[in-house]
Amino acid sequence: MDGNGRWANDRLLPRTAGHAQGIAALRKTVAAASELGISYLTVYAFSTENWQRPQSEVQSLMSLFRRFFHADMKRLQKENVHVRFIGQREGLDSDIAGLIREAEKMTATNTGLNLTVAFNYGAREELVIAAKSLARDAATGRLNPATIEENMFSYRLHTAGFPDIDLVVRAGGEKRISNFLLWQAAYAEFIFLDVLWPDFGKAHLEAVLREYACRNRRFGRLPQEKSEGPSRSKSNNPTAQRSVSS
Repeated sequence: MDGNGRWANDRLLPRTAGHAQGIAALRKTVAAASELGISYLTVYAFSTENWQRPQSEVQSLMSLFRRFFHADMKRLQKENVHVRFIGQREGLDSDIAGLIREAEKMTATNTGLNLTVAFNYGAREELVIAAKSLARDAATGRLNPATIEENMFSYRLHTAGFPDIDLVVRAGGEKRISNFLLWQAAYAEFIFLDVLWPDFGKAHLEAVLREYACRNRRFGRLPQEKSEGPSRSKSNNPTAQRSVSS
């Protein structure tokens, strides 16, 4: 969800105004994802690298998270959204860690949209943590290294039990992945948009789903002929998306 600061700068507003407008865009996107039949939506809210920003901006972002929780969590619960957080929780302010636990507990039995919030998250760190977990089990004899397979590694990630990503959408005009879900996005389709995140809405989401529906996802296989269109993977239908990340 990139471009909050630039959106504010373009309007001669403080960066905090851009982040606040970004929260409004997130609300619209979550509602649109539910309406469009998306099962899994993952949003990159705060990275491990974001701690390097000026302290005043970090504090503002934490305050916005608190406001988002108090203003939106009951509504998400009512709308049957299942909320989950990925990322490191050690070192977070105790009240924020508590809000995360409360949100997950409050929505644990919901069966609608699965909304995953990447908060204090970094993909490289996630991979290192998973590797350390396997190494510890191997060192104590609980695991034979020769038996390690991809699914065993996936189980040690923050996203254990969730499907791999089908589509990654990055707003803001940048064209890089920025340490986001490196393992899970191995075969994802990527769409980069020039629109700044605060301006993102349902129309943009619909547009990227239409583009995604035209992609031929091969997963290493040969391209399918156009005449084979009806037999293409169900995941190419924008109303049957499994997992979208932004």
